[in-house]
Amino acid sequence: MHRICVLLLLVATVVFGGSGVYQFTMNSIDGKATPLAEFKGKVTMIVNVASRCGYTPQYSALEAVYEKYKDRGFVIAGFPANNFGGQEPGSNEEIKQFCSAKYNVKFPMFAKISVLGSDEAPLYRYLTGTGGGEIEWNFTKFLIDRQGQVIARFESAVEPDSPEAIAAIEKALK
Repeated sequence: MHRICVLLLLVATVVFGGSGVYQFTMNSIDGKATPLAEFKGKVTMIVNVASRCGYTPQYSALEAVYEKYKDRGFVIAGFPANNFGGQEPGSNEEIKQFCSAKYNVKFPMFAKISVLGSDEAPLYRYLTGTGGGEIEWNFTKFLIDRQGQVIARFESAVEPDSPEAIAAIEKALK
C-alpha cells in the first residue's frame, strides 16, 4: 500500500507540475538563503554528510565526481546532519573549515539540518517520501534529474564513484 501511495504521489507531482526539490530554499553553510531552483537544469546529488563518520572519507569521492562532471551540468549538494551517533557536532563554520582543509570540498555545502525525526527538514521529508523510506545513516545519496525529480537513491555504503552511481549520473546527464 505504501508503494502505491508513493507512486501516486510521484505521478501527481509530474502531472500537476510539481517542482520537486526546486520548491525548497535552504540555507547555505554561510547562512545565505539558497533556493534549490538555482540547480534547475542540472543533475544534482543531494547527500547528508557528517565529519566524524566511518563514511566521511566519501568526501574525497564526492569532490572527485563533482569535479569530473560539473562542466556537464552536475552538482553535489552536501547537507550536514547530526542525527546518527552525534557524528556531526560542529557548527556550520567548523564543518566548512573541516571540509575545506581535509577534503578540499568545492561543491555547495549547506547549513546543518535534521534528516530524521520530528525536526526533519521539509526537503528530507520530501526526499524520503519519494521512495526508500527514512534515512538510515550518514552519506545517503539522492540523484535528482534536471527537472528536480528523484531518479535514484544510494545508501551509505554505495560510494559516490561506484560503477552503479556513475552509471546513473552519466545516464541522467545525457
